[in-house]
Amino acid sequence: MSVFGFFMPSVNLMGVGAVKEVGSRIKNLGKTKALIVTDAGLYKFGVADEIAGYIREAGVDVAIFPGAEPNPTDKNVEAGLAAYREEGCDVIVSLGGGSSHDCAKGIGIVAANGGTIYDYEGVDQSKSPSVPLISINTTSGTASEITRFCIITDTRRSVKMAIVDKHVTPTISINDPVLTVKKPAPLTAATGMDALTHAVEAYVSTAATPITDACALQAIRLISKSLRAAVANGEDLEARDKMSYAQLLAGMAFNNASLGYVHAIAHQFGGFYNLPHGVCNAILLPHVERFNLMAKPERFADIAVALGENIEGLSTMEAAEKALDAIVKLARDVNIPSGFSELGAKLEDVPVLAENAMKDACSFTNPRKATMDELQAIIRAAF
Repeated sequence: MSVFGFFMPSVNLMGVGAVKEVGSRIKNLGKTKALIVTDAGLYKFGVADEIAGYIREAGVDVAIFPGAEPNPTDKNVEAGLAAYREEGCDVIVSLGGGSSHDCAKGIGIVAANGGTIYDYEGVDQSKSPSVPLISINTTSGTASEITRFCIITDTRRSVKMAIVDKHVTPTISINDPVLTVKKPAPLTAATGMDALTHAVEAYVSTAATPITDACALQAIRLISKSLRAAVANGEDLEARDKMSYAQLLAGMAFNNASLGYVHAIAHQFGGFYNLPHGVCNAILLPHVERFNLMAKPERFADIAVALGENIEGLSTMEAAEKALDAIVKLARDVNIPSGFSELGAKLEDVPVLAENAMKDACSFTNPRKATMDELQAIIRAAF
């Protein structure tokens, strides 16, 4: 039997008011100056300044780098690294969703190991632990605040680099649902479907374990019960809290079981067209899993039950089909676009998208291996 590890931050703070502990946690690490890595929106609306205030209250100096773009790039990492060094920082705080966290991970790993971000593409390419990183989540989907995954767009090739490295796992994660209540419905929907994709892909992954299975199924249950409510009313704190737990559990699952073709393909759409990652995953999910159905029908039957479907009296394959129906219905209910043609993607680009997806690290644990023609067919079906 294979040997599996389980990776996640050593400390994970959850619940209302958790974010107020950020300053004391930095102080306990013995650090003296933090660089907050965030996006322009959170900086503009004062959220970064609010977090900086909590840090200063603990007697720690702080600087802010608001340069994490959606689908963060190599250039964002370079600029953030320069800010980290110029400001004399010794700890990083990422604030936002996956883009801020991934940008911060990129800065931290290069700051600690030298070279450029390109040196770390692939699996465990670093030699030394990253700069200490505290990741504060403001969305419920990517789980980047707890994972060893870092996705950075290489602007030279227009592709997303998958950096899978134990050394980019944050030191501390913070999920305070209060920070998510102002997120607009489309972002709530996209990040929620991203979390669902993490859970589903982890559950059917070739690297799944009993631990990741438990996390994945509970995440699916919580998303099925709470995502619609969170999209309908962003100030529903109970729904927001459940989605925070769901995305964390989904992150625990895929951080250790890895993912599959949904993410391998979605990374290409994000890098090629700069499309929102969660939306790409949501569009691709039913198409990829239809291809995977024959490889893991019993597991898809489990997913159907977790999504609230009644499978009594059905064959295993009929029950598995129910999972796909439920995924499509949930995506439709939260107003996810039906296909990539709505987002400006072009069918003529399918061959290069498929070729790059086949090389993506996430493809290695997909439960059914596709030929290049089959992968192209999956992508075309998603248009």
